[in-house]
Amino acid sequence: MLFVGLLILQACKNNTETPIAKVEIVENTPEVIKEFGYVLDDYKVIRDTIRNGESFGQILDRNHVEYPEIYQIAEAAKDTFDIRKLRAGKPYTILAKKDTTEKAQVFIYQPNKVEYLIVDFQDSVKTVFGKKEIRTEVKTASGIIESSLSEAIEKQGLNYTIALDLSDIYAWTIDFFHLQKGDNFKLIYEEKFIDDTVSVGIGNIRAAYFEHKSTPVYAFDFVTDSIKGTRDYYDDNAKTLRRQFLKAPLKYGYRVSSRYNLKRRIKYYGYKIRPHKGTDFAASIGTPIISTANGTVIASTYRGGNGNYVKVKHNATYTTQYLHMKKRAVKKGDYVKQGQVIGYVGMTGNTGGPHVCYRFWKNGKQVDPFRQKLPAAEPIKENLKEQYFAFIQPLKAELDQIPTKYAEQTLAAH
Repeated sequence: MLFVGLLILQACKNNTETPIAKVEIVENTPEVIKEFGYVLDDYKVIRDTIRNGESFGQILDRNHVEYPEIYQIAEAAKDTFDIRKLRAGKPYTILAKKDTTEKAQVFIYQPNKVEYLIVDFQDSVKTVFGKKEIRTEVKTASGIIESSLSEAIEKQGLNYTIALDLSDIYAWTIDFFHLQKGDNFKLIYEEKFIDDTVSVGIGNIRAAYFEHKSTPVYAFDFVTDSIKGTRDYYDDNAKTLRRQFLKAPLKYGYRVSSRYNLKRRIKYYGYKIRPHKGTDFAASIGTPIISTANGTVIASTYRGGNGNYVKVKHNATYTTQYLHMKKRAVKKGDYVKQGQVIGYVGMTGNTGGPHVCYRFWKNGKQVDPFRQKLPAAEPIKENLKEQYFAFIQPLKAELDQIPTKYAEQTLAAH
């Protein structure tokens, strides 16, 4: 009995020494959601879009702000923002009191996906312009040409801007009007996002590869002057892809309707020879006309059969002229850059349809720009070449590894 009693006593002792497990109670703290710098849970949040014909006053009135106060808000805000510039279809957010009045306290207008305007009238009236934080994501893509670049871009579900950017990068090295089935491309590009998942457009194309007629052409975006922000695209041998002149005075939506032809005969004039010393680019009225190279405007006027026209002197050798404009966008003496809008397609002067007649002078003589061996743009300086080759090495390796399986599958399907 004594032995049994000792065992029981020892068991009790052991039990008293066994630590009791502590239960940790974790409280779930509600996530604080902020937008435009405000804690949304502090307000009743009302989201809507500007309706056709709707005014700032009508919006605030609907959200329980009296008209005398609306007038004071509008007066206080007018030096920084004209409330009459609200555009139909654009989103806005009202932050209202969470009490029974539900009176608006803050009005936030978004003219685009990135920018926003805050009119805060909780105490005094404050207006703040802001931008949402943009996240840049680097992506890769590839595709094959079946009929056009734009169709290939669309089939891949890519932003159409990429087609325009590629056309611009390869404007002098690839004829995009005569692409062949089986031509293909790869690229490394930037896409910009707000709110993590909302795309707000394409950034730079960092590197590209385009195979046209079985000839590959690489393109790498390289900054040659960080102070001035000068950058351009160069190939894998450090040669520039651009020329001093663009091929056309229009970026998009055009066709060559009449070429430079000194022996042109016209039925209306009894088939007599009427030389055409320009190249006609047909396009819709209002299409922007761009300068094909840097230069100084030496004429911007209206004259007879030429209609509205602009003439640009580029250097001692080259001059260009742009005829039949609906409207001119530059004046005599202006310095214009390559690609800058200088006017808009129209039908002024002697013309049977909307187009721009593009004329090209070399050493004072009108010539066919398509038959000129035009000079290249500024090459990479020798002291930058070593840096350039080191810069493009990982980009080229990444481009080469991008699969072209999609292209092969598409061809096999046909």
